[in-house]
Amino acid sequence: MFANAQLLTRREAAECLRQSVRMVDMLIASGELPAVRIGRSVRIRPSAIEYFISARESRIKVKVNRRAKP
Repeated sequence: MFANAQLLTRREAAECLRQSVRMVDMLIASGELPAVRIGRSVRIRPSAIEYFISARESRIKVKVNRRAKP
């Protein structure tokens, strides 16, 4: 069942999110990003990162400047 399971370090999770390790730590501490503690290590499931991202996706309206610059 867990033979192919891969857990990410805090640094790897930060790279996936393009954030700092400190930001990942804050997300874990707030409960927004689930993590697993194994001994003194903290690990994050890739599926937790995918869920974190998909839960924050929204339709963003982008303003388009229709005036052409001369």
